[in-house]
Amino acid sequence: MSTQALPASTGPTPPDEAVRATPPKRVEGGVMSKPRGVVVTVIVALLALAWLFPLLWALVNSFREYEYTQANGYLSFGGWTTSNYEEAWSRGNFGLHMKNSLLITVPAVLLTLWLSSMVAFVLARFSFRFNLTMLGVFLAANLLPPQALLIPVFRMFREIPLPLFMSDSGSMLNSFWALILVNTAFQMGFCTFVLSNYMKTLPYEIYESAELDGASVWRQYWQLTMPLVRPALAALATLQVTWIYNEFFWATVLIQQGNKLPVTSALNNLRGQFFTDTNLVAAGSIIVALPVLVVFFALQKQFVSGLTLGSTKG
Repeated sequence: MSTQALPASTGPTPPDEAVRATPPKRVEGGVMSKPRGVVVTVIVALLALAWLFPLLWALVNSFREYEYTQANGYLSFGGWTTSNYEEAWSRGNFGLHMKNSLLITVPAVLLTLWLSSMVAFVLARFSFRFNLTMLGVFLAANLLPPQALLIPVFRMFREIPLPLFMSDSGSMLNSFWALILVNTAFQMGFCTFVLSNYMKTLPYEIYESAELDGASVWRQYWQLTMPLVRPALAALATLQVTWIYNEFFWATVLIQQGNKLPVTSALNNLRGQFFTDTNLVAAGSIIVALPVLVVFFALQKQFVSGLTLGSTKG
C-alpha cells in the first residue's frame, strides 16, 4: 500500500493564531523607551559626578603641595607630592585614633544589631496591646536632635561610677563605654524598625512548625529567624559602621582626653594655630575614609540585596 503526503493547508489562518503571530507594537515614549532612558542616564550621570566631585577634588589636592596651590590656585595642576599622607599619619597620630575608633565601632555595631534583632523579633512575632507603642518609643530616639540631649546625657554619664579598670576617670566620661552606649541607644530605633518590618514578611507557618517540634522562643529567634534576616543584618551593619565610625558630636562632648578620641575627632590635630594646610587635611580625610570604603565594598553585595529586601514578597 502506498502512502501519499497530505498537502499543506492553504486555507485562511484562524483569528486566534493570527493574533498570537503578530508581534506587539512598541509604544513610543513609554517607560522603557530609548529617548527617556537616555535622558535618565544623563541626569543620573550628572548627579553622580556632582556627588563625587568634592571627594575626587580632595583626592587630587591631597597629592599636591600647599605652597604650589597657594601660588597657582586650586584650579591649576602640578606640585605633586606624597608627603602629605606621611605628615598627616604622623602628625595626626592616626594609628592610635584608628584603634580607638575600632574599639568603639565594632562593639557598638554588634550590640546595636543584637539588641535590635531581639526587640524586632518580639514586636514582629507576638501581638500584644502595646506593640506599636513600643516601636514608637524606639523610633522616638531618632526624632530627637542630639544637641537637645547634650546637657542631660553629659550630667548623667558624669554621675555614673565605673571601676578604674574600665575607666581612668572613675565615671562614664572619658571612656569608650560612653560612646558605645550612646551610639547604641540612638541607633536602635532605626534598626528595630527595619528588622521588625522584614521579620513580618517571614511565613508564619515556619514558626508553627517549630512550635510543633518543641522549639523554644529563644531557639526560634536564634536558629530560625536570625539566619533568614542575614541580608537585612548585612545592610544595617554597613550603614551602622558608616554612621558610628563617622560620629563626631558625641565624641567631642564625652571624650576630653586626646589619646582616647576617635579618628574623626583627630582631624583637628591637623589644623594650625594661624592657618590650615587644606591639602594636609584632605590627605587626612582620605585616610579616615578608607576603612569605611573597605567595609562598603566588602559588603556591597549584601548591602544591595538588603536595600531590596521584601520587594518581591507578596
